[in-house]
Amino acid sequence: MKQKKQFMFILIAFCIFLSQNALYASPKVQKVYIIPVTGMVEPGMAAYVKRALKEIKDQPDAVFVFKMDTFGGRVDSALDIVDTISSLPKGKTIAFVEKRAISAGALIALSSNQLFMKDSTIIGDCAPIIQTKEGQKMAGEKVQTVLRARFRALAKKNNYPVVLAESMVTMDMEVYQVDMAGIKSFMNKKTYNDLTEDQKKQIRSKKTIVAAGELLTMDDVEAFDLGFSQKSIKDIKELLSISGYESAKIITIEESWSESLVRFLHPFLSILMLVGIGAIYTEIKAPGFGIPGITGIICLGLVFFSQYLVGLADYTELLLLLVGVMLLGIEVFVLPGFGVAGITGLVVIAAGLVLSFQGFVVPDPSFPWEGALLMTNLAHVLGSFLFAFLISLFMLRFALPQLSKIMKGPYLEATLKDSHVDATSVLAVKPGDTGIAHSFLRPSGKVMINNKKIDAITQGEFISRGTLIVIDKIEQNRVIVKPKIS
Repeated sequence: MKQKKQFMFILIAFCIFLSQNALYASPKVQKVYIIPVTGMVEPGMAAYVKRALKEIKDQPDAVFVFKMDTFGGRVDSALDIVDTISSLPKGKTIAFVEKRAISAGALIALSSNQLFMKDSTIIGDCAPIIQTKEGQKMAGEKVQTVLRARFRALAKKNNYPVVLAESMVTMDMEVYQVDMAGIKSFMNKKTYNDLTEDQKKQIRSKKTIVAAGELLTMDDVEAFDLGFSQKSIKDIKELLSISGYESAKIITIEESWSESLVRFLHPFLSILMLVGIGAIYTEIKAPGFGIPGITGIICLGLVFFSQYLVGLADYTELLLLLVGVMLLGIEVFVLPGFGVAGITGLVVIAAGLVLSFQGFVVPDPSFPWEGALLMTNLAHVLGSFLFAFLISLFMLRFALPQLSKIMKGPYLEATLKDSHVDATSVLAVKPGDTGIAHSFLRPSGKVMINNKKIDAITQGEFISRGTLIVIDKIEQNRVIVKPKIS
């Protein structure tokens, strides 16, 4: 009986302990992370989104809201962002179109599990564009096929209308909304034409949603009606309230200073590369080391630093740049003329710059835009080389000689233009003096006259070494000799 009482006492004490812990334990706070996706879609944005999600993506109850305001950009960067978002746990991603999600921005928005749009915003028009000699043109079927497949996969995963998602990419896809036996669905023209006669008889209504020659672009109301947007809202606060996160802790993940610097420099990389190459070439051709060399190092350093931060450039590209500069130095300072070392140095530098602008070495045929990106990078680098060479010639020919007129300092007013040495008085020789040819004269060389070795020249004939010579005349301090006739 005594043991039974002791057991009951222990059990009651344990229950009281648990109830006290449950009473005083702090409730778990729901966290919602706001990640702005604004501006051009490029490697800097992809690096920012990847870094933002790296440390928090494994939090069990976190919710990620991607605040969209972009006209689009590079396909490869957009796919990197899509892969990063798609790796997050299901049911935790929300895209909020604050102003617009155009082109690559639409692809990023549809990678989230839910889509909300602010009043009077737009989404869509993801036509892949490439740069050609004639200007911008829509990419071919190879690129469109890959993007359609990606839109189709995202639409299936996140329950968006598949056919309509595909129509954001392909201009010749005509899409209808069909009411068949009271069931509304979307189908493209080909699917509609393949319906049997019995199926067509069941159609109550048919409405063209996307006409041929158009790309699907929707405002917030249309996106809701077509099954993309959950609701048109005023701001993120309303979004959180609708989603049940009104009491959640809101954390906005901003870009770091380095990411902001990279995104700021991205539009100017070609200019920095041009100035850097031109400045380095100018420094090599000019005496000493000064402003051009420092400018070139800073410009090329910014190019490689920015590409290194976004994960495109690595030690390989930096090594190529250093090897190229070293080969150019050998060509200029060690080897005469311009030959194998110089050409090889330029090729190596160009290869390093091209690789620093892309995340691959050889384009993958399954990603057609990589080939187009490689050609674009080659054009930028080779164009920069050409313009840098022209700028350098201008600097060496016109700009640098004018510095003496701008910069203060002691300069000599007189020149040595009319100065000369009187050979008759200084060398103590005169016409008629005799001597011997100290070296071969072809037609210039050395002669010994009055036990002095002096420079001389003939009237065009060759004179062998050891031949007796006589000074024929002295003109403009040139000692002109001829063979002595015994």
